[in-house]
Amino acid sequence: MKNLRKDILQPVKRAVIKIGSGVLTTKEGLNLNVINDLSEDTCYLMEKRRLEIILVSSGAIASGIKKMGLSQRPQSISQQQAIAAGGQNSLMLAYEEAFKRYGRKVAQVLVTRDDLTNRMRYLNTRNTLFTLLNWKVIPIINENDTVVVDEIKFGDNDNLSAMMANLAGANLVINLTNIDGLFNNDPRLNKDARLISLVERVTNRIEKIASSIPGSLGRGGMESKVKAARDVAICGIPTIIANGLKRNIIGKIFGGKEEGTLFLPQLTPMPSRKHWIAFTKSPKGRIMVDRGAEDALVKKGKSLLPSGIVAVYGKFNIGDSVMIINREERSLATGLVNYHSADAEKIMGLQTKEIEKALGYKHYDEVIHKDNLVL
Repeated sequence: MKNLRKDILQPVKRAVIKIGSGVLTTKEGLNLNVINDLSEDTCYLMEKRRLEIILVSSGAIASGIKKMGLSQRPQSISQQQAIAAGGQNSLMLAYEEAFKRYGRKVAQVLVTRDDLTNRMRYLNTRNTLFTLLNWKVIPIINENDTVVVDEIKFGDNDNLSAMMANLAGANLVINLTNIDGLFNNDPRLNKDARLISLVERVTNRIEKIASSIPGSLGRGGMESKVKAARDVAICGIPTIIANGLKRNIIGKIFGGKEEGTLFLPQLTPMPSRKHWIAFTKSPKGRIMVDRGAEDALVKKGKSLLPSGIVAVYGKFNIGDSVMIINREERSLATGLVNYHSADAEKIMGLQTKEIEKALGYKHYDEVIHKDNLVL
């Protein structure tokens, strides 16, 4: 497997490194030793390998909890937002000072899912990242916890790192946590737990194993890290989950050392835009289809026509993402709709030639075109 790791790491030019709260914080506050070690490793790789690095950093809320003298994470959204506001500046100051020692600049990029759901803002975010990388500045990305609300949350920074890897066209994701990788059992509870060094494909069994290993200060446990690895694998990007508390961990990984768990990428990657549809845009509603439409979508790769629709759930506008389900309510696909929900209800079950009569207009034959649909 050593050769496999070297083969995967050798061509990497751009990497997303996600650092979890359990790595960045201690009982006393921010773990400055980890931040200093990470900055040293990162700057060395940028200099010697001409590597481009994007950091996705947790730690704002965890840092704020310590800063405000609280014993645990508050439950209310307003309190969490206030805690994040207090912790974010401490976090960025620590990064600023650490990278300054090596003559490197950092830039804070705060985003919400709403920013990435809108295609134009998604592309603007990408252009900002590319400009910073071109200037040799290290982008440090975090969810904008001070303004975010439940309906526009990423869920956790594992998910955010997966979206950023796709957005930035990264060749590798390194997810740093406070254990050595994915184990077949929780190593903190079971001394016989064994590290799984290679995952060729994220199966239901792998997800079930991951779900038994919880997180601590952050929102995401091992399950969210494995799901994020699955999402970027679909895009053709490998992931390594490793222990960020180990000294020189980034250098060891790029040196080909057997650190953490390597998740292999899918051989035929999903195009970036389809990945955005599938994993970045939040579905605003659901469309139920009959058996004929299900076969046309799943087996023949066709578009969704109104004749195959049997029910419409939720309120959505033109261009929104919706989930397509069958009569058993099993998810089949996600796609961008050409009609808003009220009009979709009016034309469901109709032939395409009947659309104009029902609505008074017809922009498209398809409710969802195959180019905007992801199974």
